[in-house]
Amino acid sequence: MLETLKQWDRELFVFLNSLGIERFDGFWIYVTQIESWTPLFIFFFILIFYYYKWRKGATVAFFVLLTFGITIFFTGFVKDYVARLRPNNVEALGELIRILQKPTNYSFFSGHASSSFAITTFMVLVLRKFTKWIYLAYIWPLVFVMSRIYVGVHYPSDIFVGALVGTVFAFFFYFLCKKVLAHKKLINNP
Repeated sequence: MLETLKQWDRELFVFLNSLGIERFDGFWIYVTQIESWTPLFIFFFILIFYYYKWRKGATVAFFVLLTFGITIFFTGFVKDYVARLRPNNVEALGELIRILQKPTNYSFFSGHASSSFAITTFMVLVLRKFTKWIYLAYIWPLVFVMSRIYVGVHYPSDIFVGALVGTVFAFFFYFLCKKVLAHKKLINNP
């Protein structure tokens, strides 16, 4: 059963990767770099401080950074433990796929997926009561993770599990953040 799932995963990866059009390679290489999303991160922090003001905003910002940091740490731990080769490092796939990047670390699960879904889900949870437009932020992780298949470095299962892990961490840290904000409210308003 596990081998069948791995085979489907490889076949889906090869199919999705083959949809790439050379004319758009530059776009996908740019999009897959975390630095390209810096303006969005700045916008997220502006929204936090706009809606939560300074004291509560600092708490929310701390939890965004904590969510990101713990997610990245956990992802790295799992990658080293599982030690699954990236598709770009599998010789049997070398002739079948387009490879636009050549990282040498492990594949399972995607740090791009876990971190982007952790940050976005956390932001949606903390800002949804202020603006429904925040749900559009999910465009970012969707494009971000698609780029990982396109450049040849992640299987669909890496992306799916990474997104799931990031979302779970976001809900956990959002729950903690709410508790801290409620506690601060009680202290400030006895």
